[in-house]
Amino acid sequence: MPTPPDAAEFDAYVSARGSGLLRFAYVLCGDHHLAEDLVQEALVRVHRRWSKVQRTDQPGTYVRKAILRQYLSWRRRRSSGETPEDLAEDSAQKPDHAQGLADRDALWDALSGLPPKQRAVLVLRFYEDLDDNEIAAYVGCSAQTVRSHASRGVARLRGIVRADHFV
Repeated sequence: MPTPPDAAEFDAYVSARGSGLLRFAYVLCGDHHLAEDLVQEALVRVHRRWSKVQRTDQPGTYVRKAILRQYLSWRRRRSSGETPEDLAEDSAQKPDHAQGLADRDALWDALSGLPPKQRAVLVLRFYEDLDDNEIAAYVGCSAQTVRSHASRGVARLRGIVRADHFV
């Protein structure tokens, strides 16, 4: 049985952009396996509407927004049962690593402690390089709320980094 034209175009889109979508999901959640799950769930939902999505000016925006919604939805469902690990205890037991790796780990730990919307705003701003209006469209809030989330998120990261002596 031949593949429908929409399915072939969807497959081509996922083949071309799948690794970038996976990196975006990983930066959001910080876990490779969860990132794969987020992308897979989002792509399943997008596939159902692909004929409409591909006619938009930027289907990538629609797909990334679907991934972001999956991430925020997952965080709401799991927020009461899971808490981030405190990596400070493990750092004394690990062998001496390069300072860059230690700083990166500290930043990941600090980033994982942010509320989901603050983290999403920071990822969209600094990883995806989007402006406040574009971020507001993704997250579903005003540009002013985006600036507030970004300001609070960066301030919280600075406080954590200073407290851990990583400047």
